[in-house]
Amino acid sequence: MKLSADLAAFEARLGHHFAQPDLLRRALTHGSMSGPGREDNQRLEFLGDRVLGLVMAQALLEADPDAAEGLLAPRFNALVRKETCAEIAQQIDLGSVLKLGRSEQRSGGRRKLALLGDAMEAVIAAVYVDAGFAVAQALVLRLWGDRVHRVEADARDAKTTLQEWAQARGLPPPSYVEKARSGPDHAPVFTIEARLQTGETAQAQAGSKRQAEQDAAKALLDRLG
Repeated sequence: MKLSADLAAFEARLGHHFAQPDLLRRALTHGSMSGPGREDNQRLEFLGDRVLGLVMAQALLEADPDAAEGLLAPRFNALVRKETCAEIAQQIDLGSVLKLGRSEQRSGGRRKLALLGDAMEAVIAAVYVDAGFAVAQALVLRLWGDRVHRVEADARDAKTTLQEWAQARGLPPPSYVEKARSGPDHAPVFTIEARLQTGETAQAQAGSKRQAEQDAAKALLDRLG
């Protein structure tokens, strides 16, 4: 079956023409829209996560042949984490073609980082199944652009780094407190405060609690020097 105009436009933004269009439809179908005769993207998401991981692991090894595993692991995590996948999804306006149930549409599902990240992984899997690993690899490397080369050597997520900082000084893990929530239900903004037992704090705002916690942890790390 031929793709609709909006999916054909997305196909062009993605940079891959599907020989099997149903793969793209499935990759863009959230679980809230699944039903008899309509598969959702969860199985493709599972596969896409592994394809992305292999592409990034190989790319990092080639980009820095002398880097130790301890240096490669945090770089890898920064490149494949859900937030990065969501950034790529936003870059190609994936949210506009996501097939969502009514409840997800009303709650702002097209802007949710988790849904966008999952769908991006599913699309990668769809390309892999449609055209093979080499084509999927080329697509991922093109979409991720120079991220592989500019990812910081200490790209370990901020919450993990802050926890290790505290443990190295005999302190309990930092705590994260929701200080405020604003905005409509479909697009909330969370204010999170990261706290150390010694009294140091830092706050950050983001559209998800997870991202706000990461940003608060990074702000506190910056404050600690």
